[in-house]
Amino acid sequence: MDGFPILTLLTFIPVIGMIIVLALPGKMEKEIKYVTLLSTAIQVVLAVILLSNFDYSAGGIFQKESFQFIEKYKWIEIFGGSWIGTIKIDYFVGADGLSVPMILLTALISFIATLSSWNINKSVKGYFALFLLLDAAMMGVFVSLNFFLFYIFWELMLLPMYFLIGIWGGPRKEYAAIKFFIYTLVGSVFMLLVMIGLYFSATETLANGSKAFSFDFLVLMDKANYLKDGILSPFNPHNLRFIAYIALFIGFAIKIPMFPFHTWLPDAHVEAPTPISVILAGVLLKMGTYGILRISYPIFPQITHDIAWYIGLFGMINIIYGALVALAQKDFKKLIAYSSVSHMGYVMLGMASLTTTGINGAIFQMFNHGTITAMLFLIVGVVYDRAHTRGLYDFGGLANQMPVYTGFVTVAFFAAIGLPSLSGFVSEALVFVGAFGVDTLRTLTMFSALGILLGAAYMLWTLQRLFFGQLPEKWKSLKDIDAREYAMFIPLTIIIIFLGIYPSAMLNIMNTSVNTLVEFLSVNIHNISIGGL
Repeated sequence: MDGFPILTLLTFIPVIGMIIVLALPGKMEKEIKYVTLLSTAIQVVLAVILLSNFDYSAGGIFQKESFQFIEKYKWIEIFGGSWIGTIKIDYFVGADGLSVPMILLTALISFIATLSSWNINKSVKGYFALFLLLDAAMMGVFVSLNFFLFYIFWELMLLPMYFLIGIWGGPRKEYAAIKFFIYTLVGSVFMLLVMIGLYFSATETLANGSKAFSFDFLVLMDKANYLKDGILSPFNPHNLRFIAYIALFIGFAIKIPMFPFHTWLPDAHVEAPTPISVILAGVLLKMGTYGILRISYPIFPQITHDIAWYIGLFGMINIIYGALVALAQKDFKKLIAYSSVSHMGYVMLGMASLTTTGINGAIFQMFNHGTITAMLFLIVGVVYDRAHTRGLYDFGGLANQMPVYTGFVTVAFFAAIGLPSLSGFVSEALVFVGAFGVDTLRTLTMFSALGILLGAAYMLWTLQRLFFGQLPEKWKSLKDIDAREYAMFIPLTIIIIFLGIYPSAMLNIMNTSVNTLVEFLSVNIHNISIGGL
């Protein structure tokens, strides 16, 4: 794979597809859909090729040699004046055990969301052009190794998602779209300020021997940079480094979404069309936790260590609060939305452990949650397309009318509960083992285990209300799933079962990189007073 720009192709194939879509006449709706499907299918093929060529033994966080499929090209290099010096920004992409699972997830969910979009008949050209732009932006976030490039892709997601919810959403679509935009933009402003501060705190040596500030993650993670007396130095008397960490963390926490920044999510999910809910839950939520692991942890190791308990605390709150609110819902889609809030809490709890087991479980949970929740939102979409209602008390007895659909629902529901032999069990078990092994997190872990019971309660109750009992007369004409819906459900079902039986297929990808991250955190924790919360 040396010299083959696979990460660039993964990122920009959707952009090429978008250009083709924009060039086609609006009345060629079928051709527009097939161009989008082909673009996302090529992404899946490239992601599989990436995985097949990935060296499981290589991995890491802060060394260039630890990343694979690296592409680095000079992008911007200008002299900014005597104080600023040379401004150097590279197009720098690469992959390791942390990003490869997310690349696979993005490609898979984008392809399935395209199939789910087949019934879109309003402004088809605009919808699929924005869809492909969103796909490219998501992939760009997971392959970027330059903060400036990362931030561009991060911000680029805002535009298509805003319009995809605001134009193709439900009755309160404008409200939901604006709320999503404002929340995310506030977090992005915090991120921008921290990015600039980090830029002026890190220098690298150029080929001509001169020094230049840098946005590259590998430079920002260099111990020599974060210990020097710079803008975000730990020796800064105003403790700006700690403030920068919290600001950056809030930017990522909004995307997770972490309590109390979660309120945009249920509105966005309920009003978004089904394919966009699939992408939102399957991929976008993972960007918050990915950003913390990729940027916050290795650049701020000491502060990460000092506030890890608080990350675990908010993870526990997410788990319990999200499950309790889900239990109270009468709208099927809103129930799944709050279940996402709950299940992302497991990711935070595993991250807070700062152990190989816990962080492996957190990343695995990110992937599993992406596939399981995507399937759950597709399930909601199937029944809504047929009945035009999502009320949990409007049905009953669907198992007799739609037996195949009920079978897929059962797999997804029990995977979300964490049934052994399905993927959700393994990742949650690793999170609990990793967190329980840390003395300070033991109590939080025990309380978090209540989330399993609450999750079983709302999932089984939903199963009972929708599928058991007497089917109302008006639903006796509902048809079971069709060929397109089979194509959506079968890949996700296979992945959920396969990773439940053989989780090492995913864990082996990330293990070396996670070990390196944990070792990096333990070695680079310094006795620096940073204040407290």
